[in-house]
Formats: sequence, structure tokens, C-alpha cells
Amino acid sequence: MTLGFSGDVADYYAKFRRGYPEEVLDILQEFFALTPDDTALDLGCGTGQLAVPLASRVRSVIGMDPEPDMLRLARASAAGQGVTNATWVLGADTDVPALGALLERRPLLAMTVVGQALHWMRHEALFSELLPLCRAGGGVAVVSNGTPLWLQDTEWSQALRRCLERHFDTRLSASCGTAEEDRLRYALALEDAGFTDVRTTSVAYTDELTFEQLIGGLYSAVPAHQLPGGGERSAFAERVREALPPGELFTEHVEVVALVGRVG
Repeated sequence: MTLGFSGDVADYYAKFRRGYPEEVLDILQEFFALTPDDTALDLGCGTGQLAVPLASRVRSVIGMDPEPDMLRLARASAAGQGVTNATWVLGADTDVPALGALLERRPLLAMTVVGQALHWMRHEALFSELLPLCRAGGGVAVVSNGTPLWLQDTEWSQALRRCLERHFDTRLSASCGTAEEDRLRYALALEDAGFTDVRTTSVAYTDELTFEQLIGGLYSAVPAHQLPGGGERSAFAERVREALPPGELFTEHVEVVALVGRVG
């Protein structure tokens, strides 16, 4: 079952979703002692923002996502960067047991990483299903890649939220798994599933967004059925631009948080 992040939404995702700092990959490599003999799974891989750079640190990466358009763009991104050790699999978290059957006669997973997608999954069952697929010292990493554009503690973000709430006639409060209370729930679920040494670590930085990047990032987060049609998109963007404070750049404070747990 897809989540509606297809078509133009997937294209915006590939072009405008921020990548992950190298420091985050360093943290994951050290914690799970990743080697060139390892296999890693990126579950809910989107267009490959995490799977593609991860590929250089392991023998192979499996990128798994329920959206065919996401996988098509991830494959293109990998090819464009000369990555040849990534396999792209159509599937959701509910397909992990089937993936486990395929891995039965192959090396177990060194790491399963979920980047800003766990809020779409049934995480408690997923963690239990992943535990037997992990090699010794391997485990799970849940990586939140900053707060949603409309929930940040800045004047422009608050203006954006008010504009979107008027347009969609709804209150926007969902944290998409980025809030501290989300990480606490996930951490407890990891421990309940049998993972040990559960901890969080973070990398923070400041970025400057152009309006094109801001609106493109916004479009990448809107399900396809809610995305303004092609003929309406310019007018919608103009309403957003008018709602924001004046200026060419919008400062964003990004905190990337990795919640990790491993098999003892």
C-alpha cells in the first residue's frame, strides 16, 4: 500500500529534501562497527538520501519503499553517483518478515536505518521483526532529519504554519516523529523488543533556504492528493510567499537526531 508520495511529490522529494551530514553516517558506522562486508537496510528509503551515501561504507545496501516513483528516483540517483551496490525493493514495514525469509541464506543485517519515516510504520511490531535479522553488534537506527518546515521556532515557520492551516483548514501539529516524546516512545519500544545500549546522539547545523527550496521542500511533504494542481501551484506559492516575512533567505536550525539500539 502506498502513502501517496508519488508523481510530482516524489520529484520534489528527490530535488529538495535535505540530505544527511557525513557526521551522522560516521556515528552510525562507529556504533554498529560497519565494515565493507556488511549489508544495511534503509527502510522507507524515499529517493535515497540516506541509502546512497551509506553504500560506500558497506558491501551492499537494500533500499525499501512502498512508492515505485521513490524507488525509480533513488535508482537514478545511485546511478548518477556511480553507486552499484544498492538494491531497490518495493515494500513497506509489513514486508520485513518476507525480506527476512529472503535473507535467510545470506549474511544478516548489520543495520536497519529508518530516516524520518517511522511515523508511518507500526514500530513496535517492526522492531520485534528486525531483531532476529541483525548480526551480532548490529541493530536499528531511527534518524530524524530536522523539524518539519512548518513547526520550527522561527517567525517564518510560524507564518508558514498559519498560512497552511488556513489553506488546508486543519491544525498542523504532527511532529512526523521528530519530537522528544516520539524518540522516547521509540526508545522504549526498542528496549521492549530486546535491543540494548539504546541511546541518542545528534548533529546540529544552520542552513539558509531560498524560497524555491522552502516551497519545494513543502511540496515534498504533501500527499499527492493534496498537492495543488499544476495550474494552481504558482498561485499557491505566491500566497505562501506573501504570508512569509520579507527576505530572500530563510534561516533553518537543523538538528539531526539518531536513536540507536543494537543486539547484545
